[in-house]
Order: sequence, then C-alpha cells, then structure tokens
Amino acid sequence: MNPLHGLFNPRSIAVVGASDRPDSIGARTLDNLLVHSRFDGEVWLVSTSKPELFGRRTWPSIEHLPATPELAVVVVPAAAAMGVLEQCAARGVRFAVVLTSGFGETGPEGQAMEARMREIAAASGMRIYGPNCPGITNVNGRLGLTFSPSFPHDLQPGPIGIATQGGGLGRNIMQAMARGIGVGMWSSSGNEADLQVADFIDYMADAEDIRVIVTLIEGIKDGARLVRALQKAARQGKPVVALKVGRSEEGARAAASHTASITGSAQVNSAVFAQLGVIEVDDIDELVDTAWLLARQLPGEVDEIAVYCSSGGAAALTADAIGQHHIGLTRFRPETTRVLSEKFPSYAAVGNPVDTTAAILAHKGLFDDTLLQVCRDPGVALVVLPIAIEYGAVTVEIAQAVLRVQAQSPVPILPIWMSDRTGEGFELYARHGIVPARSVGKAVKAIRRWLDHGRWRRRADRLDWQPWPTLGQAPQPGPALRITEREAKQWLSGHGIPVPGSALATTREEALAAAERLGYPLVAKVASADIAHKTEVGGVAIGLADAAAVGAAWDRIHANVRTRAPEAQVQGLLIERMAPAGGVEVLVGVSRDPVFGPVLTFGLGGIHVELFQDVARRLLPLTRSEAERLVREPRSFALLDGARGRPRADVSALVDLLLALSDFVAAQGDRIDEIDLNPVWVGPAGRGVLALDAVIVGRGEGAR
Repeated sequence: MNPLHGLFNPRSIAVVGASDRPDSIGARTLDNLLVHSRFDGEVWLVSTSKPELFGRRTWPSIEHLPATPELAVVVVPAAAAMGVLEQCAARGVRFAVVLTSGFGETGPEGQAMEARMREIAAASGMRIYGPNCPGITNVNGRLGLTFSPSFPHDLQPGPIGIATQGGGLGRNIMQAMARGIGVGMWSSSGNEADLQVADFIDYMADAEDIRVIVTLIEGIKDGARLVRALQKAARQGKPVVALKVGRSEEGARAAASHTASITGSAQVNSAVFAQLGVIEVDDIDELVDTAWLLARQLPGEVDEIAVYCSSGGAAALTADAIGQHHIGLTRFRPETTRVLSEKFPSYAAVGNPVDTTAAILAHKGLFDDTLLQVCRDPGVALVVLPIAIEYGAVTVEIAQAVLRVQAQSPVPILPIWMSDRTGEGFELYARHGIVPARSVGKAVKAIRRWLDHGRWRRRADRLDWQPWPTLGQAPQPGPALRITEREAKQWLSGHGIPVPGSALATTREEALAAAERLGYPLVAKVASADIAHKTEVGGVAIGLADAAAVGAAWDRIHANVRTRAPEAQVQGLLIERMAPAGGVEVLVGVSRDPVFGPVLTFGLGGIHVELFQDVARRLLPLTRSEAERLVREPRSFALLDGARGRPRADVSALVDLLLALSDFVAAQGDRIDEIDLNPVWVGPAGRGVLALDAVIVGRGEGAR
C-alpha cells in the first residue's frame, strides 16, 4: 500500500480549529467534512473556545482526545499552528493537513516556520501537507478535507488524478466537470513544507482508480523526487499531462513569489518532461482536452485519423488544422470507401475528410452505418467529428447516434462543438463522457499530444533511462577550477573525446618549432585560464599557412591581449592543427541546472543557435538511443543529413562524442558546472569529429 494511502483514505480525523463562525475556514471545513462528505470514520473536533459544535463534543487539544486520529486538519492561525503540529507528532498522528497561510510566502520568518515543520516531520515520521493550501479532495471516495465552498458542486467522479501546488488553477481544472470530465482526486500542496507534487504523482501512480495524472507545477523544489515519481507513473502505464507555470521571465517571477519554489529553466523543464514521456501542454483547455482523451483510450499502433462531418467548410477547416500539426489523414481501405459510396449520394465526399452533406439529416440510420464503418477502418486511430451548428432536436439525434456508434467503435470519436450555443446535444455528450472540444484548434492540439504519447509508448527503450544517484544535489563548495583550453582538451581527450593535435608554445621560437612538427594550416590561440572568450580580446588567429604567419600571429595576439586584457596571466600560445575542409560545426555543452543537475545541450553552430535557438537538451546520463534521438531533434539536423547535396556527416562519431562527454561528467561527480565545446567539427561520414574549442568551469584542483 502506498505510504500516502491514509492521507486520501483516513480512518479517523481531527479538525483542529473547528468553528461555527459563518464563512470562517474552520466552519467551511467542518461543513464539507460533516455534511457533504461520506466519511464513516471517527471525527473529533478540537476547539479552545466552545465545548460543543453542531451537536458534537469538542476537546481543548489533540492531547486530550480519547484516541489518536490518523489525520489532523489544522485551521488555526500560523502562530498557533507550530504548537499544534508538535502535539500531533507527539501523539502519533500520521498526517497533518495545514490549511493555514502566513508561512513561507510571507518572508524569512515564515520560511523558518516551514523549516521547523520539516524537522518535525523528519523526527516523527508524520507527513505534513501544505501549509497555505486549500486542502485535499478524494472525489471517488467522497471526502473533502478543504474549506472550499465549491467542494459540494465539484463531485463528478472519474479516472483523472490532479496534483497542483496552487489552489485557484487546480479548482479551475476540477470545474471542467461541467463539460463531463470525471476527476478521482485532487491534491493542492501549497508551500510544500514537506509533501510535494511529486509525492502525489507517486501516490496516483499506485491508485487503482486513477488512469491519467494531471499536474500543474509552479516550481520544483526536488528534481530527483519528481523524476522518480514520473518514472513510476510511466512504469505503471499512466500518462502524465503537465502544465508548467513560469516559463517566461515574468511568469517565473510570479510563480516564485506565489509558491516560494525554484521555477527552473523552462527549456530544461520541457526537456526533462519529454525525456520521461510527460505530455507538456500550454494552457488549461489543452490540459483538460488531452487528459480526457487519454483517459478515454490510450493511443495504439496507428498514427493517422479520420474526419467525419456534414459541413464541407468545417471539414476543410479541420483538415487544415490537422495538416498544420503534421497529422496524417487515413487513406481508407477499399471496403470503407465501397460502403460509404453505396450509402451516400454521389455528390457526397467519401474520401478523408468525409463530407456527408445534408443527406445525413434526412436519412435516419445512415449516420450509424457510415460512421461505424469509418471507425472500423484499420488505418484509423481516432475519428474527429466537427459540429458546426447547434440544430436543436436534430443535434440531439446525432449525439444519440454518436453514442451508439462509440459503444461499438474500436477507436475514440472526438466531437468538436464549434457553436457558442450548447444545448441538449452538448449535455448528452458530456453526461456520457464523450467530452466535446470547444474549437478545432484545441481539438487538434490534443490529438497531436495523444498521438505523440502513443509514439513514446511504442519506444522499446522508454523505461531504460536511469538518473544518477546525485541528481539534483547541490555541488560541494570548493575553489574555482582554473584551467586553460589546452588543459581542458587534454582532460577531455583522456576520456575519449577527440581533439586536434596541438602544442603549447611559451616562446616565439617554440611556436615556430611546434608549427613545423604539426604541419600547416594552423590555428594560434592565447593560452590563459583568465580568458574564456579568446576572440573578444583578439586572441585567435586562423589559417596560418607558414612560419611567417605563425610568427606574425605570435606578435599580434600578445599585443592584443596586453591591450584588452592586461590583468590576464598568459602562458603562451596554443598552436593547433586546423580541422579539415568541409564538415559541419555544431555546439555541444553541459550546464548544471539547480533543480535537475547536469543537462546536455546540442545544436548546430552559428545562426542556428544564436538567432533561432535551434537546440535540443537532455538530462544526463545519456543512453545511445537517447543521444541518437537528440542529434536528430533540431530542425537544422538536415544539414548533417545531407541536405542540398552535402555529404552526410559522421553522425555516429558525433553520438560517440556525446556519450563520452556524458561519461566524463559522471566521472567528475559534482566538480563540473559547465562545459562548452563550441565548435565541434563533424566531418563527412567516416571522417570523425573534433572538439575545436573547450571551456570547463567547475571546482577543484586540475584534471583527474
């Protein structure tokens, strides 16, 4: 049994701060528990002001209760809450739900109280939910440990579990019940002094009555905890649909002030979600549409869909949106086309999209036979049903026919209700769980997410990746790592990362001798641990074809550095062989994310990175299959793949370099904060790769 089972299904409850003052948090919490819940366990009321509430005896404290409750709901002011939690821990209470606000969101004093909460939880084993939260709702179990006045109205059970931090948007998702969505449970964890969103995803992954998990995250405090929970959901076959708030600079500031969490890099968060099979969406409507489509039916082996419509314009509009989202329309099997041709008049369109024309309105039974034939075509994963107009009784008849067909169909039918007038037809779909999308664009985005998740589920290696044990741990403090480019390259070369032949010259004569040994053409670069960006100080000369050019470069680079970086300590020049002609330059980097730890970034060099941000990211470590997908992810991969008659690049050698870099970071533990290999030269197939520049930032003394 999951350790949080008793939080969602307690055997006994104490309400500390119970009240009968109208509209108070204590009174609303009691009303939801005693009147609107169906809880048959013991309930004890703790109040210091009244001996009786609502005909029930009260006790002055947790210490005075006749037995130990499994769960305590704490609704006293923040100043008194800490004493209550200490009493609960001493009494052996297993769970405390702290609804009160006035903690970490208020500043250092409140943050200190939350730190004390964590100490209490760690010492006693009591888990603390909140503070600063609206409570917890088990809809399938009809239990509301919440002060929300909406609780009695949002009680349509179902297979979706919701895990959020904030209460307002969480309740907004809950109220999609009005469209026919069924929700099994909702946790809104507030400031997360102890329990976090990750813990509730973990619980829902085990819960037998939950098929799809929805999460709305404002900040992530513990990356490792979240990764473990998401991986558990994937192993259990439960899709996770996520909306991350704080993806812009402005949104990140708002989320941090709201939840006191680390919002993290939006790009890194998205990369981690994709790597773990999480379906990331952009807004609440998309969250609900995608989650319910997954709850209705998981995607299978087929990736193409069909459109069935009685409006030619609506069919064309839907087909446009489908094409813009790169979704394929099924080419019907001959049997499907034959049946449609026989049933429909000659002027109907029986390809895909299917335009039934108004004939569908005049011939009862035609809808059932033809729609079911489309649903049963083996090349169809899903059937889209745009409904352009609310026709009153006719629309109801169509809805009834759709329900009959859906009962026999092997694939889901997704109605799109395009009219602002809803009516009885819409309600009929909602009551039977065939929830209509409210626009063509929203429907197609949900279908795109649904199909993408199907592709992820079909990947044989989707569950292979395992994080490092140190994931998300803060690095140990230490002296800054000070190394030159040459030292960085020697370090990397020792771990299997190819670099050009080179020599360090501390005098002009040594530079000329090194040039003769290495052979021309050459590159000369200033060697200094104090200069990370050598081109900015005039510290690089390329295309050196003879000894005279090398000597001139020596003089010019030293003069530039003396002028532009006079404080830098210079060892000399790095004399290095130039990469062969041809090839493609790419960027490979590693940075330490404060939430998830080392993340690798890959993209093509030049404007593809600088202007278009055309990069892909992965949480380390890399597997070979993940590295192969990574290099193909940027839109500019075509340049590596032989676009416009170019020779195909040595992608296999590039993948080897990425894996070697992942292993290098693993070998260094938490010493590495940043690695920048920019550029990496990728030669034509069979010619290998070379890291032409290397910067390593971290802590410690030299290579190992």
